[in-house]
Amino acid sequence: MSTYIDSRHPSQHDDYKDCPEPVMRYLYDSETIRGLSPRTVNGYYIDLRTFFRYMRRLRKEVSDDVPLEEIDIRQIDMDFIQSVTTSEIYEFLYYVTREQNNAPASRARKLSSIKGFYKYLCNKLKVMEKNPTDDIGTPALKKSLPKYLTLNQGIELLQSVESDFYERDYCIITLFLNCGMRLSELININVSDVRDDGTIRIVGKGNKERLVYLNDACKEALVRLIEERAKMQNLQDKKALFVSRRTGKRLSARRVQQIVESCLKAAGLSGQGYSVHKLRHTAATMMYQEGHVDMLALKEILGHAHVSTTEIYTHLGTQQLKDAAEASPFAKVDVAKDARTAQKKAEANKAPAAPE
Repeated sequence: MSTYIDSRHPSQHDDYKDCPEPVMRYLYDSETIRGLSPRTVNGYYIDLRTFFRYMRRLRKEVSDDVPLEEIDIRQIDMDFIQSVTTSEIYEFLYYVTREQNNAPASRARKLSSIKGFYKYLCNKLKVMEKNPTDDIGTPALKKSLPKYLTLNQGIELLQSVESDFYERDYCIITLFLNCGMRLSELININVSDVRDDGTIRIVGKGNKERLVYLNDACKEALVRLIEERAKMQNLQDKKALFVSRRTGKRLSARRVQQIVESCLKAAGLSGQGYSVHKLRHTAATMMYQEGHVDMLALKEILGHAHVSTTEIYTHLGTQQLKDAAEASPFAKVDVAKDARTAQKKAEANKAPAAPE
């Protein structure tokens, strides 16, 4: 079993009993003290479990014939963990590159999990003086521009909403396009989070709260949804804003993804790489390009911890690049053309007169 996250209950998981005690302590600390999401902590769990399984194989404590996923790491103690070297971590990164065909992003994530664990041992528990990951650089990642819908495509998407719960699905698309919230943030919104002052309370990564101001389109979509929701006779999750008409329970992340996929298909936008997260990119890009929103304000709207994360949205559209090129003071200067014209004129003046 590669994960303890239950797709039906993404906020819950079982104990990490197949890991060494120091790893379990780190995982619990990450969730309960640092406030990281269960899904994020589950990613750390998978990466660290894979790393220490490989370490036992590398040190010949188990036969090479034993599949990696069957290697027991529960007996690994602090002495073993403290003895891990920088070279062995490089061996692991080489292994996941060569044997598991991990892309740079996957290798970077695994290294980040290992770095976080050893930083925890060195800086918080203070059981280690030397961090074996200190001198290991993060794999270079390919930087690509975020994919997003154009303004016209966004409008077409809103016009293409077809559903047995139209008010709910239209509101979902509207909030994604206008507020740029994450999928996990949207599904956890409660009715009480919609405030009378025209804001909505969002709980983002690390359980950090933020208030997002709502524009008229969002306010009106929310009013229609709340009115229709109030008519439901089978409402089970009375706090949840987005619920299933069939079960009356809070929508799951997967169900919202299916709703967005259905709307994209109806708008003729399926199969083009668009997704829920691309709607977040769309909201950020439109606010920056069309609304000229300040970068620091955009950072707060999106719930980014650092403005460096927000800077990916400073990419410019084609028309803006053309306008920038035309704005150069040298745009109309063509010395070569002017010189050539003058030369032709001079040559014409020097030409011998035709015989009478």
